[in-house]
Amino acid sequence: MFTGTYYHTVESTGRVSVPATFRESLGVSLVATRGLDGCIFLYALPQWEAFVGQLTQSLLTKKAHRDFVRLMVNEAVKLEIDAQGRVLLPEVLRTKLTTKDVVFAGSLDRIELWEKGAYHAYVETLEKNAEAIAEQYEPALENVMEAHV
Repeated sequence: MFTGTYYHTVESTGRVSVPATFRESLGVSLVATRGLDGCIFLYALPQWEAFVGQLTQSLLTKKAHRDFVRLMVNEAVKLEIDAQGRVLLPEVLRTKLTTKDVVFAGSLDRIELWEKGAYHAYVETLEKNAEAIAEQYEPALENVMEAHV
């Protein structure tokens, strides 16, 4: 499980250091792909395989399902973590980061890689709407609580 927020800098070569606490769970490889809301998703291999397994269950007769698979898979790439704890972001994903200052944000089953400014703007919007978001999410929490009773 990935939690926490860490600030790093993308080198001019496209390499970025993965936070040490995340490297422990990632191992030596990870999968990077286009994310949602303006970030890049980073998955440990087992979580990526589980996610892809869910995607393969989607109905290919529905255009929205095919499009979502394309969004999530077409730019996906396996990355190796080097001896210094860095990964080389491929150009196709690096173009989504227009600044060198980035944020790694743990999001349970994945890591989100954001431009620092975009991340803070997004979180500020979330904070302004926290109660409304919590109320919308509450039924899902109730279902989880009921399942454990």
